[in-house]
Amino acid sequence: MMLTSDDWQAIGLTLKVATTTTASLLVLGVPLAWWLATSRSVWRHPVGALVALPFVLPPSVLGFYVLVALGPNGPVGQWTQAMGWGLLTFNFSGLVVASVFYSLPFMVQPVLTAMQSLNPRALEAAATLRASPLDRFFTVVLPLCRPGLIAGVVMAFAHTVGEFGVVLMVGGNIPGVTRTVSVQIYDHVEALQYGDAHRLAALMLAFAFCVLLVLQLVQRRATGPRP
Repeated sequence: MMLTSDDWQAIGLTLKVATTTTASLLVLGVPLAWWLATSRSVWRHPVGALVALPFVLPPSVLGFYVLVALGPNGPVGQWTQAMGWGLLTFNFSGLVVASVFYSLPFMVQPVLTAMQSLNPRALEAAATLRASPLDRFFTVVLPLCRPGLIAGVVMAFAHTVGEFGVVLMVGGNIPGVTRTVSVQIYDHVEALQYGDAHRLAALMLAFAFCVLLVLQLVQRRATGPRP
């Protein structure tokens, strides 16, 4: 399988965006999942619905509103300009911000499901040993939720790798800056370079298969082998 230099450049950028996005989602998504699992706030359900929006919202719609928010007249864009950071649109930072919003439910939902299935007795036992809430979170909750964490990381990473509408809307199509694998495939098809498109698409297909296989193995290990 012979890939062009532009293909390799797009692959490298895609992996960089996916890695940065997944790391950001671990920091943001895991505490958010814990709050959704344990909070009794009236805001829990509205926040949960907002987190799940990318499941049903067209990527172009989400990308449009992120573009508006990050643009020169948007609230985030005006703030970043006032801070001297410039605009986040049509660059790597904008891709990461858009990807975090779009892939957030793919991190939160598996972790949330794992947290909701926790046996409360484990936390009660840790509390009787005078473990602080932060202690219990890192020494009890996270280890017991490891399968959900692994599934969330794999799903968030894979979902970011396959993004198209959001990254095209927010990042455009700048070689070496915002042109990811999905956009590169689109360019190949638009230029009638079906052989090049097929090679990249086949690579993405193999990647998607491996992701699903890993998720099934993680689920099997978490539930135990069938008798």
